Amino acid sequence: MIYRRGEWWWYKFEFPGQLFQESARTKNQAIARRAERKRHQELEESLHGIKKRVTPKQFSVAANEWLEAKSATWKPKTYQAEELNVRHLVAHFGGVLLIDISAEDVSIYQKARLGEGAAPKTVNLELGALRAILKRHRLWTDLAPDVSFLRCDREIGKALSKDEESRLLAACAASTSHVLLPLVTTALYTGMRLGEVQGLRWRQINFLDRTVTVVDAKTASGSGRVIPLNERAYQVLQSWASNFPERSPSHAVFPNLGTGRKRLAVPADPETPIGTIKTGWKNAKDKAGVECRFHDLRHTFCTRLLERGASLSVVSAIMGWSASTTATMAKRYGHIGAEAQRKALDSLVEEPTEPRSWSDDLSLTSRS
Repeated sequence: MIYRRGEWWWYKFEFPGQLFQESARTKNQAIARRAERKRHQELEESLHGIKKRVTPKQFSVAANEWLEAKSATWKPKTYQAEELNVRHLVAHFGGVLLIDISAEDVSIYQKARLGEGAAPKTVNLELGALRAILKRHRLWTDLAPDVSFLRCDREIGKALSKDEESRLLAACAASTSHVLLPLVTTALYTGMRLGEVQGLRWRQINFLDRTVTVVDAKTASGSGRVIPLNERAYQVLQSWASNFPERSPSHAVFPNLGTGRKRLAVPADPETPIGTIKTGWKNAKDKAGVECRFHDLRHTFCTRLLERGASLSVVSAIMGWSASTTATMAKRYGHIGAEAQRKALDSLVEEPTEPRSWSDDLSLTSRS
């Protein structure tokens, strides 16, 4: 059927089982009727393979199908992030057919999201989800040459000074969140990511060998890595463990204990890790007068290792970097450890030797 909306004609029909409601982009009723028939014909020819097969499917339907298909293999946090990406995409492309999305539409979307205050990195993540959905239906290849991801400033990170570390840990110790100090200290002295520390179970910590095994890492290369516990990390975790004499291997190292300055409470569900430290972390940073992200604790750990002469291969193994990430980090941290490198080269010279003149070398060469 066709109908008028203001001065423009629209058409609406079902195919197959989906409602298509689109503007005919004309003020002429007869042309609108022909546009409806043509659109219907295009969809039928595509469905039956008369023309190159494309997917006559609305973006909102395809996006939800993509999320459903991926949900079994994604981690919960990954699913939540992609679900948010899809939510923004559906708000813009929801009723549009996949086959109608053009490079110009993508550019308009990018500008719209930037206008809403979204960061370039955020828009790129959303575009990544759009690309995956279109790839699933073999529709990305034609768009790719005319679509560009936004340029993002590289977040190198901040390495805390010893003074900043002291102030930050003191503020964490004064926090009403019982888990904040041991959690932050563990992250700072193992280089583990926030999610890796939050998800720790007691079975992952070996106090005899003084190691912690990362099981559920962000990347495949990081999963299963064994990190030696230095004295500071060992003492913190051992002291924290003493608060849970009835702990079992499956219990969370950092469960939800609530807040308050009284002694530690028994967690209602010892197997469920603490959900968030956002408020306590922000309050501690504000009190300490330290501006940093939680991920900067990992950056601090990495920087200090390199400054003390640790090789990139050793650091890579501890951090759980993939080969490609290691290559990237080699450039990112290339400025670090120059003095350590100089000392390493100087160590090759065991004893100073008396320099010979060029004439001596030439005379030896001539006699030979």
